[in-house]
Amino acid sequence: MSQVRIRPGLIETVMPRTITRWTRVMGWLLVITNIGIVGTGGLVRLTGSGMGCETWPYCTADSLVPTPEMGIHGLIEFGNRTLTGVLVIVALLAFLSVIRLRATRRELPVLSFLVGFGIIVQAVVGGITVWLHLHPSIVGLHYLISAVLVAIATVFLTRLYAAPGPRERVVPRWYAIATHVTTLAVTVTVIVGILLTGAGPHAGDDAAARNGLDPIFWQHVHSWPAYATFALTLVLVIGALRLPRVTGLRRWTGLLLGVELVQIGVGLWQARTGLPIVLVNIHMVLAVALVAVMVAVVMSLKATVAPAPRTQDRQPAYTDAS
Repeated sequence: MSQVRIRPGLIETVMPRTITRWTRVMGWLLVITNIGIVGTGGLVRLTGSGMGCETWPYCTADSLVPTPEMGIHGLIEFGNRTLTGVLVIVALLAFLSVIRLRATRRELPVLSFLVGFGIIVQAVVGGITVWLHLHPSIVGLHYLISAVLVAIATVFLTRLYAAPGPRERVVPRWYAIATHVTTLAVTVTVIVGILLTGAGPHAGDDAAARNGLDPIFWQHVHSWPAYATFALTLVLVIGALRLPRVTGLRRWTGLLLGVELVQIGVGLWQARTGLPIVLVNIHMVLAVALVAVMVAVVMSLKATVAPAPRTQDRQPAYTDAS
């Protein structure tokens, strides 16, 4: 019987001993796919296909895949489930791309493993969502886990571009505090947005329950932390202009501001046009994209301490007294 031989070059590509272009490609794919599945999951909900497959892990009691009688809703729901397999494959490849670095970059295998494990947990939560007939609390948890996975994937990606070794703060204390307060505002905005969605008309199925909150009032509540986030981001953008370019904070805070401007525009537009599903789906995806960029800003507050840097090349480190 013939044996399957794997070329050594393929192993070195998939499981390199250093961070390579392949490793970074997998890092980007890990972030992009975890953001993208929020869009397909939103499509399931917004088209009323949440119960397109009536059970889990099978689509029906007798069939793993949707039957013709289930129509487009079954296809949409099953399609989203299938994409979970793609995410698992991407997470596995990302993990393999850094597994041989575990002695020097232990955080990389750990972070990629957490994303892969989280995807599996997310699949189970999705199944429970179907079992509970799209209860708004479990649907909200489903979305929140997606945001957490995007955050962890972003940490993994940013660490791929960072040098190994101890890290120190490269911004003044006030700037670091302002960044963490902005992160808190982003978190509150996302959570309140989840509650607002649970009160709105897009339940994923005509028979699904709502959480009973007043949608009009919670639209206003949702806007408060959103505008606070916007104001704090302006502070971060202006502050970044006084920091060294090597921190990357000018780029990341500028992108953060750009995402927020689009998100605010989409949010106002959808609220004034009766929540059309296209705008709502864009709003959902932008929310997790906002989380990703916010994490990138936080990760830029510190940089690796060079072992013997030259004075002119070294990034300025800030002590607690600064």
